[in-house]
Amino acid sequence: MCLTFYVPDLSEEDRISQSIGRRPLLAALPVASVLVAGGGAAEGDLLEVQKRTFTAKDFKLVSGTVMPEITIAYETYGTLAPDGRNAVLLTHGYTSSQHMAGRYGENGAEGSWDGLVGPGKAIDTDRLFVVSSNMLGSSYGSTNPAFINPATGKPHGPDFPDITLVDIVAAQKALLDSLGAKHLVAVAGPSFGGYQTYQWGVTYPDFMDGLVAVVSAPKGSGGEAAVKSLVDVLAKDPNWNGGWYYDKGGITGTLTDLRVATLRRYGIDEQLAAPFPDKANREAEIRKRAETWSKVFDGNSLVVLRKASVRFDAEKDMPKIKAKVLYVLSRTDKVFPPTIAPDVMAKLKAADVSADYFEIDSDFGHSASGLDAAKWAPRLKAFMATLEKRS
Repeated sequence: MCLTFYVPDLSEEDRISQSIGRRPLLAALPVASVLVAGGGAAEGDLLEVQKRTFTAKDFKLVSGTVMPEITIAYETYGTLAPDGRNAVLLTHGYTSSQHMAGRYGENGAEGSWDGLVGPGKAIDTDRLFVVSSNMLGSSYGSTNPAFINPATGKPHGPDFPDITLVDIVAAQKALLDSLGAKHLVAVAGPSFGGYQTYQWGVTYPDFMDGLVAVVSAPKGSGGEAAVKSLVDVLAKDPNWNGGWYYDKGGITGTLTDLRVATLRRYGIDEQLAAPFPDKANREAEIRKRAETWSKVFDGNSLVVLRKASVRFDAEKDMPKIKAKVLYVLSRTDKVFPPTIAPDVMAKLKAADVSADYFEIDSDFGHSASGLDAAKWAPRLKAFMATLEKRS
């Protein structure tokens, strides 16, 4: 299982299972990790997952800017209890999507956390109502810079307003309110989804019982230099035009190169070593996946979300957290290495937060939470059981 990237309306993307390629990796995974093999449905599957959208009017950002209308794309799994208190929110990574469990039909691509979410699984949809939300600013159906600005009739592009993690979780809160969710058993997510998880804990501390922050941290890094570095890379594309590339053929070539580098940092070489033992074939496969992603993800979305990430800081508000925390890192992650765990756990303890730490013993780096789901699913299931008793 892995951090896959899915295009909501492109069957090609469902077929390929972007980023880490779910189907090609099945042969490389130990049997215990594979919950679905082949085309048929296995016990515990969520089939016919539906793509949904929520719209809110006059959404006010932390900056004071009011967006006349926002759309948030999402999926749900399970059934909301009459009292609205059995909900779980899933939050996704920087460049991934809200498709975190089940399939879009029997032969569709599996969600990135399918090994963790579903009937009888660690996040049990027989008992829980799970909402997986695409974040504001992302390219998988939610309002983002590629959306048409009604004031101009053209994409927002670089004029898209700066957003923060507070804005992202506020949009999710509005979505949950519209669905009738009164209280969350937990918020859970990997990478940028972990940022959102921590932000939920400090922004709405009374709204959930648990936080599961995975391959992530409670504070962003890189600062404005990281934003400038990203923009400098994108600006090398001849079509960049200050971010106004939409009618100039796009910047897919540069995005593809950027994606290849990102996938390598996430550990894709190790992940594809078994299904693609030949180096040339493996390189071609990585390139193909990067190209598919680059045709979907908007460059300005990368910039907007990078700005939000480097400015994110839940550490300063840690004493506000009332929920129990499960903090999970991967032994081989180069993005959030386990060496950061002692400092994070010490700060949680100093803030009087009830927190536990778990390290996934995985060779799959930043993608371990999905790809090696079986290695930490029991720990997640035990944690969720303690929360359900509280709700």
